[in-house]
Amino acid sequence: MRDRQHRARLSARLRRDRGRARSGPRHLRRADRLDRRGHARRARRRRPAGHLDDIDRRAHHHRSQPQHAARGACGRGRPRPGARGSRALVRVRAFHGHRYAIDRERDLGKVVAPPYDQISPEQQDLLYAMSPANIVRISYPRDEAEGGADKYARARATLDAWLAEGLWAREAAPAVYPYHQTYRVDGREVTRVGLVALGQVTDYARGEVLPHERTHAGPKQDRMRLLEATGADTGLLFMLVADPSGALLAASTPGGEPIAEARDLKGERHRLWRVTDPTTIARVQASLGGARVIIADGHHRYETAVEYARRHPGADDKLMAFFSLDGPGLTIFPNHRLVHDVEHFSLARLSDAARRWFDVAPLADPLACRPTNRSLGVVTEQGAVSLTLRPEAFDTLPWPAGTSRAWRELAVSILHEGVLKPLCDITDTKLDAKTHVDYTADQAEAVRLARTGHYQAAFLIAPTTVDELQAVVRGGEVLPQKSTHFYPKLLDGLVFSRI
Repeated sequence: MRDRQHRARLSARLRRDRGRARSGPRHLRRADRLDRRGHARRARRRRPAGHLDDIDRRAHHHRSQPQHAARGACGRGRPRPGARGSRALVRVRAFHGHRYAIDRERDLGKVVAPPYDQISPEQQDLLYAMSPANIVRISYPRDEAEGGADKYARARATLDAWLAEGLWAREAAPAVYPYHQTYRVDGREVTRVGLVALGQVTDYARGEVLPHERTHAGPKQDRMRLLEATGADTGLLFMLVADPSGALLAASTPGGEPIAEARDLKGERHRLWRVTDPTTIARVQASLGGARVIIADGHHRYETAVEYARRHPGADDKLMAFFSLDGPGLTIFPNHRLVHDVEHFSLARLSDAARRWFDVAPLADPLACRPTNRSLGVVTEQGAVSLTLRPEAFDTLPWPAGTSRAWRELAVSILHEGVLKPLCDITDTKLDAKTHVDYTADQAEAVRLARTGHYQAAFLIAPTTVDELQAVVRGGEVLPQKSTHFYPKLLDGLVFSRI
């Protein structure tokens, strides 16, 4: 019998905490589902990974649009007529950043915070306690009302006080900001190199910015209320761009000492530089201005920014961090599923049903399990098995209509369509409602929670690769929600922008 109170406490944390990267496949993240009615047909021509400059050709063919483009906040309207073959441009520009203790303090560890959707209640309390100037008071304020003010008005009042006191201040000159994240994975140190600037937000239908997951109304409403109240763009959107010439990498590798650095809650190192030279900025704008970008993290904030720009014409710039698809340090972890409250669930019953499509074998050591796209681990209190999809069974799975081969080859797609939905009755609706599945990025934690009975089962899966991500996105589809976990997360509070 699972300890329901213990699982309830774990659930909130697991939905936010993605885990620290100790080794590649062990550190996963959350995923959800893909709306069956929302898939576009595949493009007629396939290009190698990284060729994002031809997206507008497909986007402007007369074909059905994916749901996120047809009904989402960023997809109103049809692709522009006559745009076939044109080069859509994403405008990138320097900005007057707002920073903490400019030219006075370089270590910002006490005032930075993870993205709002990565913060557990316990972490929120910790960040509040770190410093009265921690950015979490703006980016993710506490829910409780103080003095009759709601959390959004309170965030605005706090920001106004900081600026009036000079605690946070505006840079004198417009700049772009090279941003380095150094962390350990698979026993080695890796540095991911990117560049912070303002980027123009546009509807997905224009084919300039490409999403890879669906969004929900609730988080966007929250972000809109905060943006309207504060006029502050505190969170970095994590954007991916092809960089075959290495221009972005070169612009992101400055000389000299950083102007700010911090350790995040996982202990990873973040450093920020400032570049104000007009010639260098012009090169950055030229290198990024003709590129299509993929949203890695920040879909809700991006779509909120598009809607904000509709309400406030001219306010169409968003704080973005651009990283090369071809550069080092682009690490993605998967997300193990923790299943609970499934009626009549047992490992024996699941194994018997799975044999329709999968070869089932005992799994002696789940901690040593290394899942692949077509082979996953299932761990329960009673034991563990591996499920390996038979080659001839692939095409017989109950795939959603209109999904591409690239989408179907994803490990999370095989898990959802071949196991969770048909064998556990965890439908798309239930996945969206989060009534039966929690997530953890830590394989050891997943195994422990299943073995001790806190969950009925842990499903161990392989990560989505960068090539797989591009293949699905280039075809006009979105991945099953939360199929990727880019590590480490970007920090709020190194620099922000006022709208």
